[in-house]
Amino acid sequence: MAEEQQRRGAFRTSIGGQALIEGILMRGPEKQAIVVRDKDGKLVEKVEELRFIKDRYPILGLPLVRGTVNFLAAMVSGVKALMYSADFYPDEEAAQPSKFEQWMEKHLSSEKLEKALVAFAVLVGVGMSVFLFLVLPTLLTGALLHYFPGFPLWGRNVLEGLLKICIFLLYLVLCSKQKDIYRVFQYHGAEHKTIFCYEAGLPLTVENVRIQPRHHPRCGTSFLFVVIFVSILVSSVVFGIWPVTNAGLRTLIHLVLLPLVVGITYEFNRWVGRHVKESRLAQLLTAPGMWMQNFTTNEPDDSMIECAIRSLELVLPSEKGKDEW
Repeated sequence: MAEEQQRRGAFRTSIGGQALIEGILMRGPEKQAIVVRDKDGKLVEKVEELRFIKDRYPILGLPLVRGTVNFLAAMVSGVKALMYSADFYPDEEAAQPSKFEQWMEKHLSSEKLEKALVAFAVLVGVGMSVFLFLVLPTLLTGALLHYFPGFPLWGRNVLEGLLKICIFLLYLVLCSKQKDIYRVFQYHGAEHKTIFCYEAGLPLTVENVRIQPRHHPRCGTSFLFVVIFVSILVSSVVFGIWPVTNAGLRTLIHLVLLPLVVGITYEFNRWVGRHVKESRLAQLLTAPGMWMQNFTTNEPDDSMIECAIRSLELVLPSEKGKDEW
């Protein structure tokens, strides 16, 4: 059945990835693989068996709950993979560790140090995202409406939502202009193209991968956009029922609602992954997020495609069809 679906081009895989520094992380149903091209041009591989927290705590695998759990788990594994790939290309200016880094290395074992750095990076990443796309729009709207106290509440909800989208767009544009990020976004494009090639049932060759589109409906860029859009809808409903005007309280409510927003978005992303090719509705709903990938993906060169192909090959499931949605 899986082979027939692949032959018709209707195969859907749950395999996903992440662009790294001169490399790619691929995550399959059983294994996770990191493939980095070192300074000598060789591909360095690192493969790990996956252990899912839902296997130990089944409640964390329930719909709406699993979204936040999987998002945080993906952030942790993504930060670890980025740190691993960065070790192949150390910053010469930062070759000498700071006094703080020397203190950390002296008082913590290498394993504890890595966990501390990963935890710190995840907290900073989540904190910055929450501040930029949630807290900042609320505070800006509150400050603006301080001078226009008669502004209707529905108008405030709309203005808050528009600010979230504008800040997100500005963030993507600024990131896309960074020279150091350009190659990372090329690897991002290689990851998408390789997954599309696999879903099409074509042999994983550079030639077959090169002709695939670089915009994928399950991309993290699309996920973040949908998170923002869902947060606008959810907060509009909540604040429509409970008209809160205090900026601090509104911010707190946004934070409380965030796990629900992420959970809804995750389920939406799963549905899109299954139906985007045959469902016109899914295509319309994913169109804005797909367009935003113009800023976060670039056309890769053949060496990047080779890296993506190898990372995907390493996570293919042992049983046919185990990675289907």
